Amino acid sequence: METKFLSMLKAISLASLLGILSPIATAADPLDTPEIAAAAEAASTQNDHEAVARHYEEAAAELQAKLAEKEELLEHYEDKPYLYGRRAQDLQSHTHALIRNYKKTVKETMQVAATHRQMAAKLNTNHAANDAQQPDAVSGL
Repeated sequence: METKFLSMLKAISLASLLGILSPIATAADPLDTPEIAAAAEAASTQNDHEAVARHYEEAAAELQAKLAEKEELLEHYEDKPYLYGRRAQDLQSHTHALIRNYKKTVKETMQVAATHRQMAAKLNTNHAANDAQQPDAVSGL
C-alpha cells in the first residue's frame, strides 16, 4: 500500500515539475507573423516604417524581459542543482541555449527596427528635399 502511495506521489511530482518547466522548452516567439511581414513589405511612408520599427522594438523589449527571466532561472539552477538531481545539468544546458537564442533574436530584432528607422529617416529627408524644390505657389518661384 505504501509503495503505491509513493509511486503515485512520484508521478504527481513529476507531472507538476513538467508542467512548471514546459514554458522553458518554448523558444522565442516568432516575430515575423504574416501580418507584420505584409506591413513591412507594404511600408511606403515614413509613418509606416516608424510603426513597423516600433513593433520590432516592442518585441525586442518583451524578449529582453524573457531573457532576464531565463538568466534568473539559470542562476537558480546553478546555485541549487541538488534540487533537480540528475536533470540539473540538462536544465542548465537547456537554459543556456535559450539565453543564447533570446540574445540572438533580440539583436536581430533591433537590427530590423534600426533598418526601418533608417528607411523612415531617409523618406523624411527625401520628403523635406522635395518640399524645398517645389515652387512656392504664392511667389511663383
